[in-house]
Amino acid sequence: MAKQYQNRRRLSENERVKRKRFLAATLVTCAALVMVAGSLHVVDLGHNRVFQEMPGKATYDVAEMESRIRAAGEDITLHERHESGRMEVVKYSPEEVEAMLGPGMWAEIDTMITVPEGPFLMGSDRIRTSAQNRPQHELILPAYKIDKYPATNVQYARFVAEQGYRAPLDWEQGRIPEGRELHPVTMVSWYDASNYCTWAGKRLPREAEWEKAARGEDGRRWPWGEQMEPARLNTYYSVGATTEVTAYPKGASPYGVMDMAGNVFEWLEDDFLPYEGSDAGQELFQGKVAVASSPADRAMKVVDLVGVDAKYKVLRGGSWKSDPFSTTTYHRNYSWPHYASDFFGFRCAADVSAEGWR
Repeated sequence: MAKQYQNRRRLSENERVKRKRFLAATLVTCAALVMVAGSLHVVDLGHNRVFQEMPGKATYDVAEMESRIRAAGEDITLHERHESGRMEVVKYSPEEVEAMLGPGMWAEIDTMITVPEGPFLMGSDRIRTSAQNRPQHELILPAYKIDKYPATNVQYARFVAEQGYRAPLDWEQGRIPEGRELHPVTMVSWYDASNYCTWAGKRLPREAEWEKAARGEDGRRWPWGEQMEPARLNTYYSVGATTEVTAYPKGASPYGVMDMAGNVFEWLEDDFLPYEGSDAGQELFQGKVAVASSPADRAMKVVDLVGVDAKYKVLRGGSWKSDPFSTTTYHRNYSWPHYASDFFGFRCAADVSAEGWR
């Protein structure tokens, strides 16, 4: 009897061990299934955003996108040819530039708009916004002036002609591409943009100034309101290139500032830094350069991103290439100040007391 009891006890203990193992395995399996389900949910959300929301905001059949995208490396090739002196340049005279437009159009594109003193909401607390856009916070700005339109090719040509300045990289033999006089100037670095504004007796806008001019005081998502409306802007490859700065009058901001969403990202004065109270990781704002650790890595184009003691500059507004969410009034993009691109442009600003702008 005692022996049978011991066997039953031993079997009971063995059974408990088995049950513990089974329970542990079950818990691990359940946890894994939860993680997989969560991952699938995130993938599904991303799928919906990319293939349902974003195409739904396009103004063309997305099946045509391939024909609207510039070839990879095209801008790099232009830059190399330009820097090596292999591009023939035919310079404009100041008189030749002035004759490109009538007095009325010159006056229109040179217009500056006064943004009054007062508070506005900067940034966003939306769950799906990028980390660098948080948190939303209120700022009070003094009155200032900002260009009604982004700087155009013809305005930049006046600067090039009067100052003997280098033409943008995508001008053909130093000349504006035909029919693009009123398109925003592109392929200019932050330094080029800053030099232009200084020449014009102005300066680049500060980030807060740009955002207030774009969204007004009510914290709207786009210059015209809360809903993305493709007919009001040039974005998401809807055209496949820049458009004239006067092409979207219904895209005006509350103050009447134009092209603040789409067409070109705009260089701003500020370094790319976190807002006070930001929950974004500091590594996001750390300047980084690509470094190959060995000749073999260099040959295979294998690089590491290494932090450097330098800051990116802020870009705002989205572009003709951007997804619709990058065109919101609060979205912050960034790049190295010496970079130039076919979707980077700028506009100028000035203090109300400034009298030197052209």
